[in-house]
Amino acid sequence: MKIYTKRGDRGETDLFGGERVGKDHHRVEAYGEVDELNSVLGMAAAASSQDDIVELAQRIQGTLFDLGAYLASPDAERRAKSRVPEPRAEDVEVLEKQIDAFESELEPLRRFILPGGTAAAAAFHVARAVCRRAERRAVSLDRAETLDPLALRFLNRLSDLLFVLARVENHRAEVPDVEWESRS
Repeated sequence: MKIYTKRGDRGETDLFGGERVGKDHHRVEAYGEVDELNSVLGMAAAASSQDDIVELAQRIQGTLFDLGAYLASPDAERRAKSRVPEPRAEDVEVLEKQIDAFESELEPLRRFILPGGTAAAAAFHVARAVCRRAERRAVSLDRAETLDPLALRFLNRLSDLLFVLARVENHRAEVPDVEWESRS
């Protein structure tokens, strides 16, 4: 099977289930952003030397792949027939438990911090920003075609976790977070 089909050369693509849409369709934008998030999360994990964080990131990547398939599949019957996983409350709960566990290592925030620190922390900050964009695209899709609310909740919680992971990377490397100082 060739990697290229030439079917998308005129700006259209197939959704899972056969419907053909423009590559700028809300649904394509949403799953495309989730795909980018998955790639950036992989980059952040590659920059980390923390085994627990790398393992967690890889598990989340699997969930993001499932979420991308869900977003690429507008027809619920076809998703069920093809066994495309639906968003699950347990996935959100796992993120919340991880946030709580990692936050126990950190001093409470008193001020806003700037993205940066170690290379791994900076990569998790980038992943957080990409996650927020993926969430915005999913919200746009949800306004046009209703999504399972768990898809939005997952992305919202994931961005929180990615922020915490950036802070943990800095903390474990004994690199302080840089607090934002207003210029006023």
